[in-house]
Amino acid sequence: MTKVKKEKVANDEEVPEASGHEKSEKTYQELVANVNAISQPLATRKLSKKLYKCVKKASKLKNIRRGVKEVQKFIGKGEKGIVLLAGDTLPIDVYCHLPIMCEDKNLPYVYIPSKMDLGASACSKRPTCVIMLKPHEDYQEAYDECLGEVTTMPKPL
Repeated sequence: MTKVKKEKVANDEEVPEASGHEKSEKTYQELVANVNAISQPLATRKLSKKLYKCVKKASKLKNIRRGVKEVQKFIGKGEKGIVLLAGDTLPIDVYCHLPIMCEDKNLPYVYIPSKMDLGASACSKRPTCVIMLKPHEDYQEAYDECLGEVTTMPKPL
């Protein structure tokens, strides 16, 4: 009798995971359709994947700043790094002042299409609208590659 119950539980667990996983993934084009009007420069699919990987490495070393208040504070203090902004954050007023602060301090910044993906790459269960990625010797090669691509992107007028 217990064997039957265990089999049913195992079968019930497999079905929801498979169906839920397919629904949650969106393509890059679907994510780009939901970004704000101010989301310039927007990272390409290839660059956003590189940035997500770099954020994942940095978060394991506790080498990121997460959230509008924290990033704003450390930009003001003069900390260096790449600022990643989620393009689908609403209302825009939450973080529309950060690109101006970045330009004043000569910090590179780029918009990423999804705050859910940005939060997940930082090993967080919550969506994150702003992350500052700081340089570190353990992932310096990936950081330099991302920094080069972000700085060559055209800034909005």
